[in-house]
Amino acid sequence: MYIGNTPAENYASFLTETFSVSATTNYTLSHAVTNENEIRLVINGVVQQPGSGKAYTASGTTLTLTSATVSGDVMYAVYLGRALQTVNPPNASVGSAQIADSLISGKTALGATPADTDELLISDAGTLKRVDYSYLKSANTPAFSAYGSGVNLSDNTNTKLVFGTELYDTDSAYDTSNGRFTVPSGKDGKYFFHAKYRIENDTGHIQIEFFKNGSEVVGGINREENSLTSARYISVASSFSDTLSAGNYIEVYARIVVGNTNGIIHPIFSGFKLIT
Repeated sequence: MYIGNTPAENYASFLTETFSVSATTNYTLSHAVTNENEIRLVINGVVQQPGSGKAYTASGTTLTLTSATVSGDVMYAVYLGRALQTVNPPNASVGSAQIADSLISGKTALGATPADTDELLISDAGTLKRVDYSYLKSANTPAFSAYGSGVNLSDNTNTKLVFGTELYDTDSAYDTSNGRFTVPSGKDGKYFFHAKYRIENDTGHIQIEFFKNGSEVVGGINREENSLTSARYISVASSFSDTLSAGNYIEVYARIVVGNTNGIIHPIFSGFKLIT
């Protein structure tokens, strides 16, 4: 009968080291030991007695014989505390108390932005799996943000806004020359977009509109009542989400109704692919 966890192996085979002998008393072990009692030394088939004043002593990787060997002697050592086989603990036998914090922190802490080939652990319905950081990093890309300079609006006319300066554009999917974001190949999915601008006006309606493939899909309206003695800065903003395929494109238009033709300022356009 065996009490406790069943061993993964039923026997142990200890590591053995054979020496090339010469007329000397000093040898170097391949593995460090605390003292000579951790090895069994055999010369010409005879087990030697360990200890000071006896056949040999050992410390670290230094093996010292009391009497020098001669050419032709056969000598080997058996490391009594070093088994050859790898023994795995039984399934579900290791608890959190047996795992050091340094396994996921301390010396193994990342301390920097992960490399694309760094792997993270995720749980897939309870099963741990590895995933490269490059995959997670690109899960919600393309992503972009751009802003534009002032532009004058004609009354009651849609004017496309071109945001000519990019803050970032992960996939080069936004075109600063025509104000158009185009879904790249292989990036089908759900997207989120946001745009806004500000204008100095004292009456009427101002609008910001999203166009998909040349047709309006979302329009936002902000109204400034004609009750002020002077013009005021008013802002309009809008967001929308849609399922897009490669080649679909999004643009932003502005419109003012029953107002003046003052120029808009601070136009901003941004968007990214959602993780779904």
